[in-house]
This record gives sequence, C-alpha cells and structure tokens, in this order.
Amino acid sequence: MSDFETVASTEDQAARRGVSGEPATPGRIGAPQRARSLAGDAWRDLRRNPIFWISLGLVVLFTAMAAVPSLFTANDPRDCLLSRQHAGPSGGAVFGYDFQGCDVYARAVYGTRASLLVGALAALATGVIALVVGMLAGYFGGWVDAVLSRVIDIVLGIPLLLAAIVLLKRLSTSSDNVRLFAVIFVLAVLGWTTAARVIRSSVITAKEQDYVSAARMLGARNGRIMWRHILPNALAPAIVVLTIALGSFIAAEATLSFLGIGLKAPTISWGQDIDTGRIHMREAATPLIVPSAFLALTVLAFIMLGDAIRDAFDPKLR
Repeated sequence: MSDFETVASTEDQAARRGVSGEPATPGRIGAPQRARSLAGDAWRDLRRNPIFWISLGLVVLFTAMAAVPSLFTANDPRDCLLSRQHAGPSGGAVFGYDFQGCDVYARAVYGTRASLLVGALAALATGVIALVVGMLAGYFGGWVDAVLSRVIDIVLGIPLLLAAIVLLKRLSTSSDNVRLFAVIFVLAVLGWTTAARVIRSSVITAKEQDYVSAARMLGARNGRIMWRHILPNALAPAIVVLTIALGSFIAAEATLSFLGIGLKAPTISWGQDIDTGRIHMREAATPLIVPSAFLALTVLAFIMLGDAIRDAFDPKLR
C-alpha cells in the first residue's frame, strides 16, 4: 500500500470516529473492541435518561396529534352553536364549550397542526441559514469570518418579537397562507443567529483535527472537506440548538397570534384561543386553561428534549 493510500485510510477512519477521535480499546487478549464514538456514548446516556423519554413521548404525541387530529377527537372544531355557549364538560365535549359554542378540546387538538407547522418550518429554515453562514465563517476565517460575524451581531441585536410585530403588521390583510408563511419567514430570518454561532464554533474546532489535515494533504477541495468531514461533526450541536429553537418558535407564534398579528381565523391557533379565553375567563375557565396547557407542554417537551440531547453530547458531564 502506498503512503497516500495509508493517509487516505487514516483520514476515513478518523472521520468515522468524529471529533472524539478515541482509539479502539482492547478487551480480552487478542480481541480488540470496536472504537467508541461520541454518538454511541451519547445514545447510551440518553437511554438511561428518563427526561429524554418523557419529552420524546410528548413530542411524538403532539406530532401525531398535528398529523392526524381525528384520532384524538371526533368533533369538528368549527362546528359551533351559540346555544352551547360556555356549556360545561359533557360526554360530547370533555372540557366544555367556548363563547362561540365550539368544542374547547377539539380546537386545542386541531390547533396543534398550525403551531407545529410554524415551529418546524421556521426551525428548518433557520438551520439552513445558520448552516451556510456558520460553515463559511468557521472554515474560511479571516475577512469572511469578520464580515459574517458582524452580520450575526447586527441581527442578534434586533428584538425578535418587536421586529416581527413591525413586519407582520403590514400583512394584516393578507390571505391565510401568505400570513402563515410570513410568520415562518420572519421567525427564521430573525432567529438563526444563535445556531450560526454554535455551528461556527464547531467548525473552527473540527477543522483543526488530524483527519482534516490529512484531507488537505491529499489535495481535497474545500467543498469536499466541509461536506464530508466537517459537516457531520458540526451537526450534533446544531440539532440541539434547533430542537430548543423549535419550542421557542412555537411560543413566539402563539405570542404573535395572541397579540392579533400572527395567525388569524379561520386558521386555528393556540394563541388565538388563549386570547379569547382570557377575555371570557369569568364565564368559563377551560377555554383559557386547555390551550395554555397544550402550548406549555409542547414548548416544554421540545426544550427538555434539546437539553437532554445537549447533556448527552457534552463530554464534560460524563
């Protein structure tokens, strides 16, 4: 085998090991064990963490609720009769009816779809922007890093909710779909900076590893090095940040809808229901409590899931 083939083999082995770069540890005599990876250690920690399973179960539950709401309620959330206004819990409506005679539980279930859709698409768009900016800034450094870092600082200094209010106020008469994607766009454009900083730091650390140096010695192009060797090691912390950000985006959408500048009827949103429940709280409490509980549990589930994954990937906590 030539020297170049040896270096290439070493490069691929190091890339598969990831940032940890731990060598194989010998077990019994003559039977070396397989090298432990950062992802493998993290998964072992997650399997023993009850918070991970609780938060994951809640995320799966709300995702299923958003995808197939008819599995969780047989009532139509838009089937409203004023004769049932503020009626209490019954066999047909476990949490009663709101001021328009709509099933409170059915509206909360169907409101999951809009909230998760906004949160997921905003997190996805945020991840794309942060990945491009963070990879370029961390890998090339120099003036590229300086310019992109200043852009990050400028966007980071803009209050997300205040800027969202200003931008969305101009779209108050837009159609439902336009408003939905406007909310997603505003949250993504203003919320990518934290993830970009995390990715930038991960790339700066990863590009100094031996397997990256070996790839450069073999004449690999910058694009190949970034895509094949650096990106896999920068994804783990980015996924953690974006998981937590997803919960924050859901809360932000509910806040905007609560203020009357986010999603509007006929789109069902937890923020809208919380606002109307607040207004009519003296007549009935469940129209306020139920959507608030759904929102709190969903946001908490994503934040706890992100925290559990972050702790599992942190070597300092082992």
